[in-house]
Amino acid sequence: MANDGEIWVLNGPNLGRLGRREPEIYGSITLADVELRLRNKLAALAPEMKLIAHQSNHEGELIDWMEKAAKTARGLIINPGAFAHTSVALLDAVRGAPYPVFEVHISNTQARESFRHHSYLAEATIGIIMGCGVLGYELALVAVLDLVREN
Repeated sequence: MANDGEIWVLNGPNLGRLGRREPEIYGSITLADVELRLRNKLAALAPEMKLIAHQSNHEGELIDWMEKAAKTARGLIINPGAFAHTSVALLDAVRGAPYPVFEVHISNTQARESFRHHSYLAEATIGIIMGCGVLGYELALVAVLDLVREN
């Protein structure tokens, strides 16, 4: 079993519109649905742990939450959205995180526009899960829990 603690999930710009925004790319499941699935998965795999989830369209707010998470988080999953391709500030926050960070993208960013092919965060995250739809969040949760159990 994993130790007590928290797994944080942060979502960047436009992910609050999940289920309504470009459903042909992102599907029809809402962010609230994703969070419920993660809570259920965490309850089944590590009931002693708590899920903390936030979404913001503001880069600085995501960084503030990463700093706050440092006090209690055992791991963090982030879908930085478009900030993956633009934010050195988020890269620095991930580099300074005392917990493992997994990057998630619902779509396969490598199969999209060329500006989406590079993620600044990639060099500091434990891994990236992309192109699996919202299942990618659950895969990242399992991966984070495996790392927590190892340490």
